[in-house]
Amino acid sequence: MSRNILIVDDEIEILDLIELYLNAESFNVYKFINGKDALQSLTERQYDLAILDVMLPDISGFDICAKIRDEYHFPIIMLTAKVTDMDKITGLTLGADDYLTKPFNPLELVARVKAQLRRVTQYNQGSQSQSQVIDFSGIVINKQTHECFLNEKEVALTPTEFEILWLLCENRGEVISSERLFKEIWGDKYFKNENNTVMVHIRRLREKLQEPPGNPKFIKTVWGVGYKVEK
Repeated sequence: MSRNILIVDDEIEILDLIELYLNAESFNVYKFINGKDALQSLTERQYDLAILDVMLPDISGFDICAKIRDEYHFPIIMLTAKVTDMDKITGLTLGADDYLTKPFNPLELVARVKAQLRRVTQYNQGSQSQSQVIDFSGIVINKQTHECFLNEKEVALTPTEFEILWLLCENRGEVISSERLFKEIWGDKYFKNENNTVMVHIRRLREKLQEPPGNPKFIKTVWGVGYKVEK
C-alpha cells in the first residue's frame, strides 16, 4: 500500500527535489508552500508522515507540528536552516519525531522517512511470537494496537514515544543508556549532542504519564548512565 506524505516548504526547488526522491520510492507526495493550506489538507486526506520546514511565510513549522499533534499521531520530520540545539529541542518538545538540517542529502531524508514508517508498522502490527501487552503499576501498553493506558485512561503517544516506553518497560529493572536508546529508536549513530534528543522525549513521556517533577514514579534517571523503569 502506497503511503501519503505531507511536505510543507516555501522553497519550490526543495519541494520538487523531495517529491522526486519520494516518488521514486512509490510514496504519494502532497506539497504545500504555506501552513494554512497544509493544515486544511489534514481534513481532506489521511497522511502517514509529515515533513515540515520551520520557516514558512504564514505559520511556522513549529506551530503546524503542535496543531498536528493535537489530533494526529503520525511521524513528523522537521527541516530547518537553523542549527542551534534550542531549535531542535523546540521541535522535539512539540512532538516532532526527527530533525534534519538544511542543506540535507535527499537520500538521507528518504532513509529517515522509511525508518519512521517502518517503526509505525512494527508497533502497530507487532510480532505474534512475543508478548503484546505489558501491564504493571497502572500502566498497560499494547504493542499490537499501539495503545497506552494509565490507570485505565488512554495516553496519546507518538510512535517514537511509544517505542521508547515499550523498550524501557520491556527491560524493567535494567538501566538503558542514552546511547542504546538512540541507536535502537532512531537507528542512527549516536553523538554526544543527541543526548538532548533523548532527554526531550523522556521529558514528554513523563509529562504524559503525569510524573511528578523531580520525583518520577515510572521512568527513573540514573545519572551519568541512562534511564530505567523499576520492576
